[in-house]
Amino acid sequence: MVKFILIALLSLSLHAKNLYEHHCVSCHEGMTITLDKFFFRYLLKYSSEEGVKNALHSYLKEPKAENSILDASLINRIGVKKRTTLNDKELQEAVHIYWETYNVFEKLR
Repeated sequence: MVKFILIALLSLSLHAKNLYEHHCVSCHEGMTITLDKFFFRYLLKYSSEEGVKNALHSYLKEPKAENSILDASLINRIGVKKRTTLNDKELQEAVHIYWETYNVFEKLR
């Protein structure tokens, strides 16, 4: 019985969503602008891993139209997101997973 419970818990933990999947992907599913398009907009504007991560972190902590990467027409249509509920450590982890998911530099090698 104990083995069954341990196997069940292990199986659940392997299928558990990470912070990025739980807090980011789940909200962005079904949006007209996908997460990869947001990533490439950030990459075009900030050009480096550090720049993208810092801009994302800042925006998600204090989302405002003036620090969004979206143009005014998209902000009018989509709006500005609500402030994240993640703490700094969780947000850094989610942003890191996001970077690793769409990081084109590693895929070019």
